[in-house]
Amino acid sequence: MSVRKTATVGVRVLWAVFFALVVLTHALDLRYPDWLRFLPAAAAIALTVALGRAARRRIDARDAAPVETAPPVAGRWTALNSPADKVPSHGTHEAAQSFAIDIVAESEEHPRPRFASLWPLTRRNREFPAFGAPLYAVADATVVRATDRQRDHLSRNSLPALLWLLAEGVVRMLGGTGRILGNHLVLDLGDGTWAVYAHLRRGSLAVREGERVTAGQLLARCGNSGNSTEPHLHFQLMDGPDPEDAHGIPFTWRGVGVPRNKETFTAQPATPQKASASSMS
Repeated sequence: MSVRKTATVGVRVLWAVFFALVVLTHALDLRYPDWLRFLPAAAAIALTVALGRAARRRIDARDAAPVETAPPVAGRWTALNSPADKVPSHGTHEAAQSFAIDIVAESEEHPRPRFASLWPLTRRNREFPAFGAPLYAVADATVVRATDRQRDHLSRNSLPALLWLLAEGVVRMLGGTGRILGNHLVLDLGDGTWAVYAHLRRGSLAVREGERVTAGQLLARCGNSGNSTEPHLHFQLMDGPDPEDAHGIPFTWRGVGVPRNKETFTAQPATPQKASASSMS
């Protein structure tokens, strides 16, 4: 296990110890100095800051051009949490998210529900045009991780539901990166680059681990699993197959670029190349 992955796991352990101490203190009426109770949380925060600074130095030292791929979707989508506006795009370098992007589908016939202050508290996934939308391979690649057993939960796009999501996020964080990403795919694109597709729909995988895929091939469908407010795709590139041990890599989508926050764009995935008769013989 690498130093980075060990430190990432250590952060989760420290937070687990902190929450356990808080619960046991009240349940058993334990008495000890307050600083001792908060020591694991302080250590977890310090370790997280150190990991973030190390990732920032790695990114600055690399200073590489963005990796160009085909878009992972088709049709009209809107970008959220885009690296075109800030890095790290999601406010953290953890899980190689430095240059990650979230995108939601748009449809005139099936408008996407907007955020509600109080009501409705949640919405069913089928009310969102992104739910079930096909996701495509951004390049010729090998599937190194494919999981789709986690459930698709209801939306969290109201203020009370968003507060609930924060509590959910703590539990998922303690459960590891896989619980944050939900159902997800990791593709080895070659040349030291891996792609992550997160929050996939349960049971929607069209590929399996170890399979070779071609650019534009159907991989899975968009869902609402993991740490997600509504059906959407979380996409990122990284320099290793394990998000807990990798660093983010900047990307650009062919024909689209890197859409900014709230920018609506139209994408066309790559056209899958059929094997020639000679190559099949």
